[in-house]
Order: sequence, then C-alpha cells, then structure tokens
Amino acid sequence: FIGYDNLEAQVKITRYRKVESAKEGEIFQLVFNYTPFYPEGGGQVGDRGALESANGDVIYIIDTKKENNLIIHFTKSLPADLSASYLAKVGPDLRSRTESNHTATHLLHQALRSILGTHVEKKGSLVNEHHLRFDFSHFSKMTHEELLEVEQFVNARIRENLALEENRSLTYQKAIEQGAIALFGEKYADVVRAIRFGESMELCGGTHVKNTADIWYFKIVSEGAVAAGIRR
Repeated sequence: FIGYDNLEAQVKITRYRKVESAKEGEIFQLVFNYTPFYPEGGGQVGDRGALESANGDVIYIIDTKKENNLIIHFTKSLPADLSASYLAKVGPDLRSRTESNHTATHLLHQALRSILGTHVEKKGSLVNEHHLRFDFSHFSKMTHEELLEVEQFVNARIRENLALEENRSLTYQKAIEQGAIALFGEKYADVVRAIRFGESMELCGGTHVKNTADIWYFKIVSEGAVAAGIRR
C-alpha cells in the first residue's frame, strides 16, 4: 500500500478472479503489485477510483477491501489486456472528504475524554465521504451543554491549524509511553503507526488530512444509546 503518499500509481495486475454476488451480480476482484487504494478497515471505507489504460480505456474501481493480507479492488469488468501496465487513480474528492471525517473522529475522541472523562473509550466508528459515526463508552445521555462543549472543542482544534505528525515506525511500547491511545482488545503489531494532531495521539492505520484546517467545520447531528453503556 502506497496510498499514504500517492493517489496515483502505474500498476500491474498480479492476480484476478470473477465472483457472483446476489446483490451486485458479476464482480471482478483484482490485485495489483502495489496500490494507492486504501482498503476498508479501522472504520474507514475503502477507496474508489479508476484504472486507466495507455489508450484511454477506463475501468472503475467501485470498492477496495483487504483479504488474507492482499488488497482487493472490485470492478464490474476486466481490463482487455491483463498483462499491461495501468494507471490506478484514487478518487481525490472522496478520499479528502473521508480523511476529514477520519481526523474528526480523533479530535472527537479527544474532546469526549476531555469533557466527559477518561473513562470514555472508542467502541467503534464508521468514516466515509458523507459523515462520521462514533461509538463510545459512557454511562448517561449527553446534555445539550456537553454536546455544545464537544463541538466547540473540536472546532477550536480545527481553527488551530494543527499539522499532521505521523510516525510509521514506532514500537508499540514506545507509542504507549508517548501517550498514544490504543483500543482495548485490539491486536497491534510490534511496530505501529501513530497519528498526532496537537495533544491527540492515536494508533491508526487510516488516512488523514495534512492539517486540521482541512476539515473546515464539525457538527454533531445526533447522539443516542446503541447498547448498555455505549453511546453513538
């Protein structure tokens, strides 16, 4: 995966298969030698985009997932020449909006822990180009004042223009010593990727904005219970 640094790359198809889906019908799954496409994971949806041939033919990549340590690209058709080189291009607008929502979940987590208390833990999330959803541990419904305070906290971090500080080669132990938040029950490798924006630091494999100002604005549209002691 080279998608932290690139949204385009010349790629070769290393394997493919056809699958029949009750929902989608005939689908093709392609694996490249390397890819700028982020595969669904950590609450973040997979990238979408296109595969362009030298003569201008385009095949659209409609989803990206990970399976057995391979990044799988979903298409509705196969390229004409499976041995040729292709330009793989991630949809930039979709990626940038998704990144804004992903970074916002980190700032939201920081805000909830600062305002409600450090008992708050992330219990799940969904991040796409339209919105974010964040599940967290808390024992009561949030008040209007608390919701307003959380919004103001996140928007203050956005206005601070906090730059992304990324470390892709920290040992797990070192990251925890530096204050990174790791999710309870999650399995981490010995070497981890840490994402920091100001005082917010989390272990995360997802993609993020380069600066919190890119998020523009944060708004909570709903808050409610999803399970005993879990709010969304």
